[in-house]
Amino acid sequence: MATKAQISLSAQLRTRTEIRSGFGNLVPKGSKPAVFTSQRTRINFGYKWNRLVFGAAIQDVRVWGQDASTITTADGNRLSLHEGWVDFTLLNKADSTIKIRLIDLLSLKIGRQELNYDDARLIGNLDWAQQGRRHDMALLKAMHHGWQVDLGYAFNQNTDAFNYTGTGYVPGNLPPTIRNSKGMLVPTPAGIVPLTAGGSIANNSSRTGMVAYANPPGTNAANQQYKSFWSLYVNKTFNRTKISALFFNDRFSRYRIDSVGNDNEGFVYGRRFVSGNVTDSFDYSGSNSRTTYGLMVNHAFGNVSAKNKFSLQAAYYAQTGNNRDGVRLKAYHFAVSGIYQSGGWSFTPGFELLSGNDATKLTSKDNRFDPLYGTPHRHWGYMDYFYVGTGSTTGGLNNLFVKTRFATSKFSAVFDVHHFGLHQPMKKADGKQVGKKLGNEFDLLANYYVNRFTFIELGYSFMFATDNMPFAKGQASSDLAAANFRKTGTWFYAMLRFTPDFFYKEPQQVK
Repeated sequence: MATKAQISLSAQLRTRTEIRSGFGNLVPKGSKPAVFTSQRTRINFGYKWNRLVFGAAIQDVRVWGQDASTITTADGNRLSLHEGWVDFTLLNKADSTIKIRLIDLLSLKIGRQELNYDDARLIGNLDWAQQGRRHDMALLKAMHHGWQVDLGYAFNQNTDAFNYTGTGYVPGNLPPTIRNSKGMLVPTPAGIVPLTAGGSIANNSSRTGMVAYANPPGTNAANQQYKSFWSLYVNKTFNRTKISALFFNDRFSRYRIDSVGNDNEGFVYGRRFVSGNVTDSFDYSGSNSRTTYGLMVNHAFGNVSAKNKFSLQAAYYAQTGNNRDGVRLKAYHFAVSGIYQSGGWSFTPGFELLSGNDATKLTSKDNRFDPLYGTPHRHWGYMDYFYVGTGSTTGGLNNLFVKTRFATSKFSAVFDVHHFGLHQPMKKADGKQVGKKLGNEFDLLANYYVNRFTFIELGYSFMFATDNMPFAKGQASSDLAAANFRKTGTWFYAMLRFTPDFFYKEPQQVK
């Protein structure tokens, strides 16, 4: 019997108006708040027939006003393919046309796709950010007797040009031009990620500077995108206990410090990832390998159908191998929280630790844990001070928190309190230690469900930072510089989300 194809077509339009005064980083005293509206417009298309599922998501992300009202060919380049994948069923016990029945379900999902595991702590789609996160990869998915096993692989390359040799990979989007050491604007040399003062493309190139990209290659102020990765995720629920394991090996391209230019006109200093000439003997095909592995356990106590419920979540992850720059890595992260639910209320106290480097000890290892490709906004405060684009502290992070939720069928509210501190001591430029207390954050948000396709969300957050925060975030190295920053940060946002389903039909009432 022939099966009919199923087609789905939906969309999302999400605007977020923000007033920022100390969001992500502390701001200098006397500075004015930033006000803007960003928008994500996304079209989702789906097709399903027999053993084949196809999905695509095209999106446009921009800030209102960043393009001229009548654009030129230099504008309008923010339209992108967020997802484009096929999921093909290889084995399925429920399908009588497939003769091999070794396991319940086996499929291969290949193409550009989101990854989401557990609470998106380490692997998530970063949906809070308007651009989201996706990976170009292949994912082999298996289900058998309640076991879920996902095996993924990704391999990145910049081009398929005929004259391109080797597997050297420039790990990010480069600006077309850069200012050299004498301030002259010159084309960015091929195969080089420029180094500039502070990592800004507006500053001059400097041998001791930071990498400068057209846009950041990832969260946690990542200085390069991965070259490739292997991932293994295993999940199984035993009665009231869910156990999941993650193994993630990502590799980063090796580089060498290079310069292009001359003494008269100036130099562009940078990290070279691709050979510049045939006499270059550096092995650009090599990589630095980092491995992250660990477990997450969720256990529900008592009767799950009872009015009052209590559950416990605990997780531990370790990182070994080498970091992006080839330094030996030994780091860890653990988290524990309890969730009490009563009616529409829930209360979640917990504690998290992400290891860091001890500035008082000399070591050849990096002990700073990197939370990979997750959704940090969900865990370490809505004001995004840690493990997002503004980076993290070299001393790691302690996060003591209490999260409160209230929800009805139409309305929900959240009130979170975080107490942040350093895991390991840091130092100022004069050698004195930075205190471990960083500050307290208070997050309040409300969601209102207007109808099936319309949602309103409002949020307001405060950061009450200590004098240690500017040092921990790398904004200051002396007491004089730190005193210039306002220690209170505020952030307000209003978000409208519309998610029409173009084939939706209102259920007909039976007479």
